[in-house]
Amino acid sequence: MSSVQQLRSPDHPPSPQIIQRGVEPYSVSFDAMRAFTDSRSADTPDQLWIVEHPPVFTLGLGADPSHVLAPHDIPVIQTDRGGEVTYHGPGQVVIYLLLDLRRRRPAARLFVREFVQGIEQAVIDTLAAYNLAGERKAGAPGIYIADGAWQGAKIAALGLKVRGSGCTYHGVSLNVSMDLEPFSWINPCGYEGLATVDMKTLGVDIALSEMQLALAHKLIDRFN
Repeated sequence: MSSVQQLRSPDHPPSPQIIQRGVEPYSVSFDAMRAFTDSRSADTPDQLWIVEHPPVFTLGLGADPSHVLAPHDIPVIQTDRGGEVTYHGPGQVVIYLLLDLRRRRPAARLFVREFVQGIEQAVIDTLAAYNLAGERKAGAPGIYIADGAWQGAKIAALGLKVRGSGCTYHGVSLNVSMDLEPFSWINPCGYEGLATVDMKTLGVDIALSEMQLALAHKLIDRFN
């Protein structure tokens, strides 16, 4: 059963609700996100959904299926987000952002690039709180390790759907303590040989629940 936490601010609009959905199959979350967005009204509260998925590969709208090299017994699901192929699994923070961008800027479509940059910055800020340096790469959405032995490895992925109405869904994933082998069965985000890493490999051994809330609060800080 999901739980709801409302973070309120004296400013308008109110902070998004945090929805704890627990461990949930990807297809259930995907259907629920679209249903929520379909039924939104001008008064529907914005929400961040925190979820942990069983193993799944997902394809973005423009994804080349050949980038799934060897799925083994992991399901491959076509989605309507942007981006290429990625992997979700246990030990990964996944946060879906169900926001109405019109509440934050009148010209929602002009806000999309800034929206993406805000999500990326929230990840960078979250990593920095644990003494990990993350950075962007031009033309490659997501966050990468900026220094050390794992420099250039991807630690967070980003994929979004922004409707013409300015309403968003899908979101961001951060690798915390995972079995990383399934990433070697794909070309992550369409890049052959792209290394992926998690926080535990980088020396940060932390509870997934703590990282879920840490990233959720950084996202809220960015969009308030």
